[in-house]
Amino acid sequence: MNSTRKTLIRLVLAGMFLALGLVLPFLTGQIPQFGSMLLPMHIPVLICGFVCGWPYGLAVGLITPVLRSLMFGMPPMFPGAVAMAFELAAYGFMTGLLYKLLPKKVPFIYVTLVAAMLVGRVVWGLVTFLLVSSAGNAFTFSAFLAGAFVNAVPGIIVQIVLIPIIILALQKAHLMKYAD
Repeated sequence: MNSTRKTLIRLVLAGMFLALGLVLPFLTGQIPQFGSMLLPMHIPVLICGFVCGWPYGLAVGLITPVLRSLMFGMPPMFPGAVAMAFELAAYGFMTGLLYKLLPKKVPFIYVTLVAAMLVGRVVWGLVTFLLVSSAGNAFTFSAFLAGAFVNAVPGIIVQIVLIPIIILALQKAHLMKYAD
């Protein structure tokens, strides 16, 4: 497959993942107690990094929360969408980079996913700290733990269960040939 065709396919797939990131929160929002805790924008970005590679994962991660905030008002732009943009960009970057560098075996899919999730959450915490502090407010370590981990447990579980299944299915169907 020539380079131009591969780039075009990655671009189309990245657009699809961006669209999923915009639409999925509407579906999970119908679940009153867990809707936002399922982290619906994270899933397409993480998968995009695996499927399309780190440049596309980074771009989709950076754009999705900001575009969703501009289009629908959720998440609120400051500090929510801005911090999420950096977090999701880190997710897409890390899944794409690690998937490229590590063997394409089941344990390494989990290593890639968990490493990306941890790096993304740390990035979210640092950016949120900077944004909140610059506004003259406090962002404590307990607020970081609550926002990054405690309140996110349902979404973390969904990601750890669902994403490797999807990636393995795509591998088995030979549809991961567009990853860097």
